[in-house]
Amino acid sequence: MAADPSPEQASDLAVTWYGHSSVLIEVDGFRILADPVWGERVSPSPTIGPARLHPVPVALSALPEIDAVIISHDHYDHLDLPTIDELTRERDVVFCVPIGVGGHLRAWGVPDGRIVELDWDQAHTLTRDGKSLKVVCTEARHFSGRGLTRNSTQWASWSLVGPEHAVFFGGDTGFTERFKLVGDHFGPFDLTLLPIGAYDPLWPDVHTNPEEAVAIHVMIAKPGAPLVPVHWATFNLAFHDWSEPVERLLAAAREAGVATIIPMPGGRVDGARAAGPEDWWSRVG
Repeated sequence: MAADPSPEQASDLAVTWYGHSSVLIEVDGFRILADPVWGERVSPSPTIGPARLHPVPVALSALPEIDAVIISHDHYDHLDLPTIDELTRERDVVFCVPIGVGGHLRAWGVPDGRIVELDWDQAHTLTRDGKSLKVVCTEARHFSGRGLTRNSTQWASWSLVGPEHAVFFGGDTGFTERFKLVGDHFGPFDLTLLPIGAYDPLWPDVHTNPEEAVAIHVMIAKPGAPLVPVHWATFNLAFHDWSEPVERLLAAAREAGVATIIPMPGGRVDGARAAGPEDWWSRVG
């Protein structure tokens, strides 16, 4: 495993991508860990189900201090029991989750005082060194469920709103024009993290394709703000080729005039500098 690239102090705007939807977001001096999945499989079984296509790039224990963990919903590729267990034991961090997901965490031994359950448009405020960051549970178009249980918990995107910058984490979602309302209320955003993989014509309402991710970015982001793709490259969850999502994303982004930042797994990028992405995926795909 590589060393974590994070500096001692969180920056105003940066992202470290660990694969799939697992990212460490730096906003105005705060660090938010989103949808952390360090497990080998995204499945109820340790031996059956989608396994990693690349190793975990950085040990969970090597991550810097974290102010909060946000979870988009309870699917196995976004809510991982071994990861939550390690974070609970090793770190005194709050978990911000959609309504109902707290039930999973309580069953896994997370203390109730470290669980913040929010409905859409509700916020939890973090404070550090005289600054505050609003962690807002925002709308998404998806579904939830583990095992045979379906839609007993909420799903969400997250808007992180600081004194100087705002970041949008899409989590896992299908396309909806209603994201414009999120941008109107909590943006426009300085950086977006939007899902681009695991799409298929058979399930258009729950997973955005790359062109739809670009369309969402245009609706909610500041002009010139970068898009960082998530929900691709780590688990085989659909029928498209491994590198197809990023290739389609780049074509759509060029046509729309949208800047993109595409780090390698484990790579940290400065969100204020959106230089053209280096093509690393064709070398490993």
